[in-house]
Amino acid sequence: MAVTQRIAAGVALAAACATALAGCALDSTGPKEGAHDTKKAAGAPAPKSPIRMIGDGSTAFTGAQPHLPRQERLKPGQKPPQFVVFSWDGAGEDSQKLFSHFRKVSKANKATMTYFLSGVYMLPEDKRDLYNPPQHSPGSSEIGFNDAAGIEETVKQLRGAWLEGNEIGTHFNGHFCGAQGGVGDWSVADWKDEIAQAKSFVKSWKTNTGMKKASPLPFDYDKELIGARTPCLEGQKNFMRAARQLGFRYDTSGVNDQVWPKKKEGLWDLSMQLVPFPGHSYEQLTMDYNFMVNQSGTTTQGDPGKHEFWGDQMRDGLLKGFDRAYDGNRAPLIIGNHFESWNGGTYMRAVEEVIERVCTKSDVRCVSFRQLADWLDVQDPATLDKLRGLKVGETPKQGWASLLSGRPAPAPKGVPGASAVKP
Repeated sequence: MAVTQRIAAGVALAAACATALAGCALDSTGPKEGAHDTKKAAGAPAPKSPIRMIGDGSTAFTGAQPHLPRQERLKPGQKPPQFVVFSWDGAGEDSQKLFSHFRKVSKANKATMTYFLSGVYMLPEDKRDLYNPPQHSPGSSEIGFNDAAGIEETVKQLRGAWLEGNEIGTHFNGHFCGAQGGVGDWSVADWKDEIAQAKSFVKSWKTNTGMKKASPLPFDYDKELIGARTPCLEGQKNFMRAARQLGFRYDTSGVNDQVWPKKKEGLWDLSMQLVPFPGHSYEQLTMDYNFMVNQSGTTTQGDPGKHEFWGDQMRDGLLKGFDRAYDGNRAPLIIGNHFESWNGGTYMRAVEEVIERVCTKSDVRCVSFRQLADWLDVQDPATLDKLRGLKVGETPKQGWASLLSGRPAPAPKGVPGASAVKP
């Protein structure tokens, strides 16, 4: 997200808790002793769920997250749903308004998503020295910082997204890639420090911006944060070690084939995947940046005459990957994106068209990583082992009912134990 493009003024913050947090009450004391029976007899409404402010009030515990489905174990012989995860690296709202736009797209297509927030997008430029990145000088960042208007707008989007059932993850802070001192060189201790700072900027945005009267983010970030994607997909090994020790549940920083996920280092490995790349013999990672690099190189605004073709190429590649899973092994499709207008916004169009085509299908679930991890956690381990036995695009030879029936598969005809073949 280009912080230099931020709008000069944001919309007014919601002043009342009832507006921002769907009517939650600020009184955490509950009904007063001795008053309960009288109020009940008088027909008074039940007390509203209390909010518990955290720290300086930048965040608050407001109860269970709304709109999270109850996950259920597959029944014997039941075909698994087709999961699709759309996720966004470095989520924040700037003058492009892409965060707010895709919230609308998500709601219109019955989808929820994961937004990986960059912590420095919650830190104003004049407070940049509060960030002390591992192996870099204080105040350093490859993606800059934010301003008051940008933070205000980003908070508004984060608040609304969470209340709609979306997940708020982290993309950490300074986005240091490649060179010496980049995240690929970081130790487990470095990662723990970076994660602690990413949390702290979310939990103290009111203090750092002076917006003391603003409404809080409606979640406890220490509990909300259960997964991440590392910058440039680097440093995964030590990050996963740190994440496991901090209680994270998944990582999505690697590259996988379109097969059912398994745990790695104690975390669900929900990495992005390789899908067909139309017009090429090789496959492509399911991320807008990687399509761009293989189309226009590192130039983010290539030949305008090719923008439409490049967007169609990404859309069709993702759809081919979807169809391969949907008609095959039903492995979850994991897609990564950025709120950027590279090559004229063609990749944003491509992603939106994929959302519109796949998320409204009756047996497709467009979910957040949290929801996918929740579903995996409640499944019978033996069922997941059977699903992992299916290769890319492979359907069960004797059908889903046979594969997941919980009973031994029938012997093929013509072998001992098979029923006789009638002439």
